[in-house]
Amino acid sequence: MKDYKDLSAFTDKKLRTLRNNLNNRLVSFGKGEKEVKALPPSHLLHGMDEANCKTLLTKVQGEMKKRSRA
Repeated sequence: MKDYKDLSAFTDKKLRTLRNNLNNRLVSFGKGEKEVKALPPSHLLHGMDEANCKTLLTKVQGEMKKRSRA
């Protein structure tokens, strides 16, 4: 799992990409599939479960809002 402690170091484009990936991953979790597709180790969200994705999405959205106000 990658380290997302300092989201302020991410570019705006990287944050948007991460947000979109998280939203797509949460849709996959929400479909109720027994086995959600495993992501390759190079993927941004490799090793993250649904709870981790939701938590990270909240943090990403907060960082994006903070930047939009500045």
